[in-house]
Amino acid sequence: MIFRLASMSVPILVLTVILLALPLALLLLAARWTPLLLGPAVFILVIYAWVWLRCRPTAFVVHPRILEVTWPLKRREIPRDDISAVRALDRQTLRREVGWGMRVGAGGLFGAFGYLWTTRRGLVRMYVSRTDRFVWIERKSDRPWLVTPDQPDAFVRALATRD
Repeated sequence: MIFRLASMSVPILVLTVILLALPLALLLLAARWTPLLLGPAVFILVIYAWVWLRCRPTAFVVHPRILEVTWPLKRREIPRDDISAVRALDRQTLRREVGWGMRVGAGGLFGAFGYLWTTRRGLVRMYVSRTDRFVWIERKSDRPWLVTPDQPDAFVRALATRD
């Protein structure tokens, strides 16, 4: 079963629109005022492309023996035998369980991707595009994952079911 990364929540969408306007503004200023702003605009656009192509997953695919996470330029497989628990969490439950957190990686543009350092659980892999409706994946041999697939309840059921 294929579960796309969830649509961005309103706060993340607003921040993404603002961030996307930054290189456009720099390009306009470079064209009208000084070409020196062309370099920073191109640099920002390269970073944005990197986030889209290498940091932001597009889908979570549940296979009988693996969970495949796909990005436009890479794939990662997690053996389902290595998943000890999976459950949906709301924002308040997540806060209670992990304590305070700080993002380490890409954040704000299209979501937050990379790691979440938490006071109670240490580092957690994070691939979220929403500020609610999270899925927590507990791993036996590695860090837990926090993700936001579309249809989180169906994703939890699919991943929890052993074939």
